[in-house]
Amino acid sequence: MHTIINVGRSFGSGGGFVAKAIGKKLGIPVYDNELISKTAEESGYSKSLFAKGEERSLFSVSSFFASGRLSYSDSGYVNDNVMFKIQSEVIRSIAEKGDAIIIGRCSDYILRDLNCLDVFVCAPMEYRIKRLMENEGLSADDAEALMRRKDRTRETYYNYYTFGAWGVAANYDLCIDSSILGIEGTADYIIDFGRRAGKIR
Repeated sequence: MHTIINVGRSFGSGGGFVAKAIGKKLGIPVYDNELISKTAEESGYSKSLFAKGEERSLFSVSSFFASGRLSYSDSGYVNDNVMFKIQSEVIRSIAEKGDAIIIGRCSDYILRDLNCLDVFVCAPMEYRIKRLMENEGLSADDAEALMRRKDRTRETYYNYYTFGAWGVAANYDLCIDSSILGIEGTADYIIDFGRRAGKIR
């Protein structure tokens, strides 16, 4: 049995850092946008298809319901649904090859037939705004605007392709507030939970 951990996260919660901390502690590769793009490229797909993934600007609330929308790649035009299918194939190939921690990209839904640990990392708005101000050098207003925009994009992307509800506890094995234990403590808690649940060896 491979150890597969899917990590969803609200923007600014540090979920990506938590995933990488888990990977370091367990010695498991962590697949973020960059590494998924590399895997796609190695499989013969254009890297530009995955350049921004779920963060792509075309995934706005209004554009989701416009039929026939196309996205551009350096090899031509690719329908969004086709791109999601390619992304799904790449993520499944990663999971089939060995242990992996996958950040975002609806991986919990794509791998729903496998015995994965599905985690969502969140944090209070004030904590996230403070982190963004410190890490990105933004004002409080700009940090909040960025946080809300990114969360809306992630939510719309996830809900559209999974027919589920992004960030809703019932969709995950564990939802955890990273502001309570910090990055390392949150990673340790997730590892302990996963082992108790029999989903981490």
